[in-house]
Amino acid sequence: MEINLIRKSGKFNFEAENEAGFTVELDAKQAIGGEGKGFRPMEMLLIGLGGCSGIDMVNILTKQKEELTDIKINIKATRKEEEVPAIFDVIDIQFNLFGDVSVQKVERALQMTFDKYCSVSNILGRSATINFTYTINKG
Repeated sequence: MEINLIRKSGKFNFEAENEAGFTVELDAKQAIGGEGKGFRPMEMLLIGLGGCSGIDMVNILTKQKEELTDIKINIKATRKEEEVPAIFDVIDIQFNLFGDVSVQKVERALQMTFDKYCSVSNILGRSATINFTYTINKG
């Protein structure tokens, strides 16, 4: 795995590119001179958590032959602002699942995702509390 970053403009605006050529822009918060031209690095960690856990959830529910038609994920986090570095304190992740899925299989998939498969949650969970909840929207 390799990621390359180049500075695009200003002091902190970077473009990151992976080996497949996909790009994303990053920037610092405006309070320290960022220009609001991209995601902040800590936001990228939350994106990684959402992507990793979302992929695992869809994969597990598909293997369980559940009829998941859509998934939306919302993540809110607080940081230990009084510390340097200001790492995450609490991360709340809400899964909104759509389709005819069983509560038991969703709960099993969540446990497997956060206890076993999602490497990003395993890393972030070493320093932050990660809470997960879900809603099932039938039909």
